[in-house]
Amino acid sequence: MPREHRIKKENLQTGTRGFSVSFNIVLVEPEIPPNTGSIARLCGAANSTLHLVRPLGFSTDDKHLKRAGLDYWKYVNIKYWDSFDDFLAACKENHLHFFTTKTSRPYIQAKFKIGDFLVFGKETKGLPEEVLQLYHDRCLTLPMQNENIRSLNLAMSAGIVLYEAMRQCDILS
Repeated sequence: MPREHRIKKENLQTGTRGFSVSFNIVLVEPEIPPNTGSIARLCGAANSTLHLVRPLGFSTDDKHLKRAGLDYWKYVNIKYWDSFDDFLAACKENHLHFFTTKTSRPYIQAKFKIGDFLVFGKETKGLPEEVLQLYHDRCLTLPMQNENIRSLNLAMSAGIVLYEAMRQCDILS
């Protein structure tokens, strides 16, 4: 029996499979199966929905993807999108937060709300430049203290941002 999550239920929304959903993590064209598997596990632990925007750089049957998610897949609410345009058309702009190395605004300056979408680009290229320009006021970064390091691993970044959003919304206790 899974252990009960310590999340205040009144602060959650119901997801498409009946899961209680706090936030949404969006991976745009992810390339590395273990990153996606780790983020799926993160979403399961945080009662958040994982949105995967095609094309994916791997098969969802990939053994590394499944291994990273362990036996938690049944607790993960996953939604697939055929394109980034389809995803954007279905969302309200004020619920979107885009994460990139190409801005100076730190993620802790965001004001997260329950149900927000935390959007991350592919590991090797990030989000498309036109998206960064169009949504420049919604772009955030995880600042690096060492100028020789460009960025953190995608799964690590998603975890840091998701738990900051949950902290701000008082759903961790």
